[in-house]
Amino acid sequence: MRELGRKLLAFVAGDEAREADIRRALVESLYASPTSLAAGAIAGLLLSIAIARIANDPLMTWCAVVISLIALARTISATIYYHKLKTGEAGTYRAWELAYELGAWIYAGMLGVLALITLIRTDDPAIHILSVSLATGYAAGIAGRNAGRIKIAVGQTCLALLPTAFGLWHVGNFGYSILAIVLLIMVVGMAEITRTTHRIVVEALLGKREKSMLATKYERLARYDSLTGIENRMAMQMRLRELFEANSKSHDALAVLWMDLDRFKEVNDSLGHMVGDALLRTVVERLTVLVGNIGHVARFGGDEFVILLPNMNRAEVQDVAERIVGCFGHGVDVGTHNLPVTASVGLAIGPQDGRDADELMQHADLALYEAKAQGRNRAVSFAWSMKERFHRIHEIETGLRRAITQDELQLHFQPIFEVETGRIAICEALLRWQHPTLGMVMPGEFIPIAESIGMIEPMTDWVIHHACAVAAQWPEDVRVAVNISPASLKSGELPRTIIATLMATGISAGRVELEVTESLFLNDEGHTHQMLRELQQIGLRLVLDDFGTGYSSLSYLRSYHFDGIKIDRSFINSIAVSREDQAIVRAVGHLADALEMEIVAEGIETAEQLQYAREAGIHNVQGYLMSMAQPAAIVTDMVLRGVTIGDAMASKLRGEAAARSA
Repeated sequence: MRELGRKLLAFVAGDEAREADIRRALVESLYASPTSLAAGAIAGLLLSIAIARIANDPLMTWCAVVISLIALARTISATIYYHKLKTGEAGTYRAWELAYELGAWIYAGMLGVLALITLIRTDDPAIHILSVSLATGYAAGIAGRNAGRIKIAVGQTCLALLPTAFGLWHVGNFGYSILAIVLLIMVVGMAEITRTTHRIVVEALLGKREKSMLATKYERLARYDSLTGIENRMAMQMRLRELFEANSKSHDALAVLWMDLDRFKEVNDSLGHMVGDALLRTVVERLTVLVGNIGHVARFGGDEFVILLPNMNRAEVQDVAERIVGCFGHGVDVGTHNLPVTASVGLAIGPQDGRDADELMQHADLALYEAKAQGRNRAVSFAWSMKERFHRIHEIETGLRRAITQDELQLHFQPIFEVETGRIAICEALLRWQHPTLGMVMPGEFIPIAESIGMIEPMTDWVIHHACAVAAQWPEDVRVAVNISPASLKSGELPRTIIATLMATGISAGRVELEVTESLFLNDEGHTHQMLRELQQIGLRLVLDDFGTGYSSLSYLRSYHFDGIKIDRSFINSIAVSREDQAIVRAVGHLADALEMEIVAEGIETAEQLQYAREAGIHNVQGYLMSMAQPAAIVTDMVLRGVTIGDAMASKLRGEAAARSA
């Protein structure tokens, strides 16, 4: 009920405001043309003086003087108010409306009185014509000119014509009597004309006001965020350019803080968009209070906000950014929910960090990206090294799209030796990219970028095809291992690609190992499990890579029937001196035997590490001690020659000795 009453009061208040605006416009229309008012005043002044001079009557002379004074006063007041309207200094319109109303009525009344006096006090037809013409002409003119205020226009018509009609009737002449009747009819007609004109004017004013309100509404929609009420992206960019230009001329600092909520998507996905919207409104309230009148807050889109801080140095800006991060450090209460969201902030300060507004925004965005990369919930200031990394990433992204077609990708293979026999049992295919300008780019740098831009699937297809083509030259007992990115499983095309490759190259499925990491299972909703089952049904071997570094390695071994596991190099690095690492490697060796899985120790770089791996029951070893990754031709030669662990170690020692002597 209270809400209904509030809405009713708002509606009534809005209606009253609309009526007041229209009335003001109608009053202003009375003064809109001081020239026409002056013309009417001059006509009345001249005719009244002419009548007084011809009649030579003191009373008519007195009327002429009064009419002249009123005409002069009205012309002056209209001119003053007109100029005040132009300069916006008109003040209250009601006083000017009352002044116009009194002046108009007195002036019209004096014209009517003058006509009445001339008709009663003289028999001169010339004077009668002048006075009646003056009264009727004025009445006809004001019916349209003063239609903005019906009361004034009708009042003037009556005051000018009724005394004139009475005077005509009083003369008693047949023609004059008919003219008196015509003037009475004219009063009614002029009143109707006034009402019609008034209605048209009001409708026009209403239409103009509605268009103005609609334009204001659309302008607000264009400049302000409908959810939070603060400025949106467009308004913020306009304000930034204005501030940047103003500050660059005075060399004052202008800071851009780009803030992003951490884990906002999780809130939307788990609690719904209504809670997410309420969270955004709460965030705006906090930011508005925190920034106060020292800057401007805008919603850039989604859960991103931009804060503009003019006239502040880097230390002050950093302090504001840290306070923003701290403001969300303990979560945000929204209704009954305490949402564990934090904030990441990237900041850039012009003109040091950007030559124009667009560059300043871009650099603040780069700083925000760096804050996210460092672990979120922090504020990071832009550094020009970020720009260099950005250009490198951009160049890598651009180059990846042509790398396959331009034949820039290469496959190297690192042999994996069987400990018991010493022979090469597996060769792991490792992707290399020879960029035309950047040189050799390693997988650790370009693979994450390929995943982010959707290039990992065609690259995986390329690797599988070329790896199998090379492996087709090896003996049947030597396998090839290929690393599989989680992103390459999303489309579900991998099994078909592998089948087509096996048919094209002629190698058996059992000779292909797919190495996957535990990250593959983090967001598994059944799709990954089904995909791995399909790959195993084809006959491929599955190997769990980087074993021991994730969160649930043992549960994965229970859930998936892996053919092998690879112990992460972090456990091998210190195995010669760390009892803990020795115990872990031995335990993994026993676990693999119990589960009937092969085990590979990667990162073997010393003879001591190799010996500990052998004693721990490790089946296969891989590392620089035996061989680093080599081009396909060299590895194929090693496989065909039957190179063993001892041969590989001896060859590596000879190569190192030759390098030292050179």
